Amino acid sequence: MARSVEPLVVGRVIGDVLDMFIPSLEFTVHYGTKQVANGCDIKPSAAADKPHVQLLGPPDPSCLYTLVMVDPDAPSPSEPRLREWLHWIVVDIPQGQGAARGRELVPYMGPRPPTGIHRYILALFKQQGAISEGGRQLADARANFSTRQFAAQNRLGLPVAAVYFNSQKEPVKKR
Repeated sequence: MARSVEPLVVGRVIGDVLDMFIPSLEFTVHYGTKQVANGCDIKPSAAADKPHVQLLGPPDPSCLYTLVMVDPDAPSPSEPRLREWLHWIVVDIPQGQGAARGRELVPYMGPRPPTGIHRYILALFKQQGAISEGGRQLADARANFSTRQFAAQNRLGLPVAAVYFNSQKEPVKKR
């Protein structure tokens, strides 16, 4: 059973970044041993390296997916003038496989929230076929990326799954 979208509505993921959708696929996201659950806290240092993303379900190389990771709270939640900040895009991920089996269009950038608590959203979209080299209309910059626009330009439709976590700047360790 796919997870509920209620936490995505409460966390304003649906509205700020995504339109309402019905989850139809399960996927897991792990930073080390910590599994990402909606609204959980993950320190930037724990998310410096790309996560292990696994699409659940029977392996099917003919079903391909796109993963998009964004921060809608850049540079600060109270003034998100850079909304959305693009952190990662992986395309052509086969069903039942991990993101490592897909093709990275935009290299992973870990969370670096300058101020406040930021939401980091990982949205999964089902592709209609393989995405051509470079993707269609890929943004040149990470700032002011639009997940909705990218999905529309690449004929991805609504997401099939999404999860988000919170992160904030870590205090500087005193020596």
